[in-house]
Amino acid sequence: MKKYSVLLLVVLFFTSCKESQKNKIESVENIDVAVNTAIQEPHPGKVILERECYMCHDPKTKMVDRIAPPMEAIKRHYIDSTVTQEEFTEALIKWVNDPETETKIPAAHKRFGPMPYLPNRDEAVAKIADYIYNNELERPEGFDEHFKASHKIGMGMEQCNCFDYPEPGKVYGAIGMSYAKEAKMALGKSLTKAIQEKGTVGAIGFCNLEATTITDSVSLMKNAVIQRVSDKTRNPKNKASAKELEYIASFKKALASGEELEPVVETEDGEVSFYYPIVTNALCLQCHGKPNTQVLPETMTALNKLYPEDMALGYDVNQVRGMWSIEFFSDK
Repeated sequence: MKKYSVLLLVVLFFTSCKESQKNKIESVENIDVAVNTAIQEPHPGKVILERECYMCHDPKTKMVDRIAPPMEAIKRHYIDSTVTQEEFTEALIKWVNDPETETKIPAAHKRFGPMPYLPNRDEAVAKIADYIYNNELERPEGFDEHFKASHKIGMGMEQCNCFDYPEPGKVYGAIGMSYAKEAKMALGKSLTKAIQEKGTVGAIGFCNLEATTITDSVSLMKNAVIQRVSDKTRNPKNKASAKELEYIASFKKALASGEELEPVVETEDGEVSFYYPIVTNALCLQCHGKPNTQVLPETMTALNKLYPEDMALGYDVNQVRGMWSIEFFSDK
């Protein structure tokens, strides 16, 4: 009987050990799942911050090229030990919706004027505020030393020397470029999908019906007028004005000379006009290259049917096919 008792104890011991080991493995697996989920699902405020705010407030931008304060500087001006998350969220929403009067950084306001109006939902700004308030932000190199030197004891925020940045034109240039890139991305994504699903001929029909609608939707979202214009139009509605033709010609000259292409930015009475060239790549040549060679005969037939006045042919790669012409307000 004693032997059976001992045997039973041994069996129970190993069973217990096995169960314990199983629990440990399951616990580790649960931790791995949690970690992987956290890695795969970044904070929504961080996503919006990097996608939208960093077009001007990018911490990786060098001081000489910076067009707005890094977000860490904004955080330090808005948050101290007495400010709650709710107070910061409210202040950030007010600032975004009314940058003319709600700023707590008068030195930056004086240097640039008010932040350009960027339509955004309060819900999205609240997510950004949540991320900023509860997380460490990436800082530019040497930021801490520069910030301390710029905020001496007794120096008010309006006297601080931490916003020595380039001219406002660079700010509007960056904003205009971001609008052009977003419109280009939206068009490119839809066009690539149309080519994959319907072929080049089918994609021509897509462009004829949807391209302007897609551009207009980005315009509406950004509170801007975003257009593609050309000196050799396919759609007559995209014909460049006399002024735009001059800029297209200057972009062509610059590209031919090997110069770096820079956007043109003009401001007048609170309105910003932005111009930047559209340069061809290999994908463009399926519809804009040499007729009946790069542009296949069946594609030419579709183009002639939909665009009887088509002039947008005969291009090679790395040529100016037109430009982005974008207008938006410099403030609300």
